[in-house]
Amino acid sequence: MPVDQTTLVAFIVAILALVMSVGPDTLLIIRYTMSSGSRTGTATVIGVQLGLFTHTALAALGISLVIASSTIAFKSIAIVGAVYLFWLSIKGLRSGLINVEVMAGGREVSPFVGMRDALLTNLFNPKVIVLFLALMPNFVDPARGQIWLQLVTLGIALLAVNVVWQMGIMLAADRARVWLGRPAVQRAVSWSTSAVLFVFAGGLLIDHVL
Repeated sequence: MPVDQTTLVAFIVAILALVMSVGPDTLLIIRYTMSSGSRTGTATVIGVQLGLFTHTALAALGISLVIASSTIAFKSIAIVGAVYLFWLSIKGLRSGLINVEVMAGGREVSPFVGMRDALLTNLFNPKVIVLFLALMPNFVDPARGQIWLQLVTLGIALLAVNVVWQMGIMLAADRARVWLGRPAVQRAVSWSTSAVLFVFAGGLLIDHVL
């Protein structure tokens, strides 16, 4: 086994708090599940995992280290991520309706859109890159060799924990959708998640650009 059991358990414990904290990924899962049901919610969860898988591959290949060591590249990613979050926020605030439109027979958010938005939000979140660069190396033992394989193993553990937690959130949101399906409540969910996404976008710019 590339990573010994004790180290793997310690890593899982360390990432639990990060996985369970509310971030843009969590907000998208709640928003899209509430607006369009479990199929879109599940697709959104899958989009997040595709982003984490990509980060794992980049970290294993050493590309993430190159990006983080380049101020221009890192800031560019932060800017793109912030702009995308701003766009998602404004989109939700304008439709305030993301869900009212659904209740009135309008077009729902498709699984593809949910997956796409989650994937891009995750890929352009510099905090995820920092996670792979600042946290994972602490659980890698050079003496065991095959560092890339150790990183992949830790990445898979992160994916597994993330899937369990976020699927739980999706199922809870889908169940809540049944009895919170009133237009006013749906509108409140859209506006509140949009406002928080807006704050996250501003935080990215402040922390990594300004």
